[in-house]
Amino acid sequence: MDKNAKIYVAGHHGLVGSAIWKNLQEKGYTNLVGRTHKELDLLDGAAVKQFFDEEMPEYVFLAAAFVGGIMANSIYRADFIYKNLQIQQNVIGESFRHQVKKLLFLGSTCIYPRDAEQPMKEDVLLTSPLEYTNEPYAIAKIAGLKMCESFNLQYGTNYIAVMPTNLYGPNDNFDLERSHVLPAMIRKVHLAHCLKKGDWEAVRKDMNLRPVEGISGANSNEEILRILRKYGITETEVTLWGTGTPLREFLWSEEMADASVFVMEHVDFKDTYKAGAKDIRNCHINIGTGKEITIRELAGLIVNTVGYQGELTFDSSKPDGTMRKLTDPSKLHNLGWHHKIDIEEGVQKMYEWYLG
Repeated sequence: MDKNAKIYVAGHHGLVGSAIWKNLQEKGYTNLVGRTHKELDLLDGAAVKQFFDEEMPEYVFLAAAFVGGIMANSIYRADFIYKNLQIQQNVIGESFRHQVKKLLFLGSTCIYPRDAEQPMKEDVLLTSPLEYTNEPYAIAKIAGLKMCESFNLQYGTNYIAVMPTNLYGPNDNFDLERSHVLPAMIRKVHLAHCLKKGDWEAVRKDMNLRPVEGISGANSNEEILRILRKYGITETEVTLWGTGTPLREFLWSEEMADASVFVMEHVDFKDTYKAGAKDIRNCHINIGTGKEITIRELAGLIVNTVGYQGELTFDSSKPDGTMRKLTDPSKLHNLGWHHKIDIEEGVQKMYEWYLG
């Protein structure tokens, strides 16, 4: 990519997009284009077409998506499949019609089967059933990577799909209902820590920044305690969903961004499959660490990082989700990129960012 090329980062204020934007700036790219959701609704096909007509980007990072954790995926199933399919259809479609030179589609490792052999290589895609809780989201992401693959095969485009593992980092979503497991844990443990210390100033500051179901720091102590109790946070205890036994892999979002920019700079579609292959499929690339930790161990790490002295319990009546999810990042390693930040350092960085 030329340093002056016009680059559109869809979702540039989110966890993924903001990290990519920062990485591009650090690498000297000067002509970046982004739009907030208010400025451009990616569900609106006419608005997306108008944006591409006016801006004519040469490169596109499709990092915009409708995302959430286990609870949100269980409740908002129609939203997860409909909104993500629509976003992908609009952005990839207009990228093709406007002859974008290269596109990077950000997916998720939830595309892989629930009982996939671990660690998961790209080739295990569509070999058995998906995890039920996030099946609609996974199907949308599979459709996105297959759209990229199919445009490349039919029209000779250069659209690359990458599948990051569980991400965490600056600008993450800490909504107690909709966030992913790690940021939700950090916020829960932080609030419980503040309650145990009787630091209501810190509790109200947190609730003002991120109200919970309309309850903010302006509400009474009783109202705040009542809503936090609903999410397993009390003055003496934090309760987390599941048994704590599932194994998860986590990647610092800024490293995911570095890998994504690396792929855009150095990898073409022809590099993602074996030359001479009869059936060209599974051309996507895993982005991960290849290392895992149990949810219980992660919770313990967060407790120690925050300095929380209260009780930590797990509600085994709530779902665990997939019991193990570990990527095999050897394809990306062979292309020339490796991670550097492990979970211990990352959780410390994450909590420092959260505190501001």
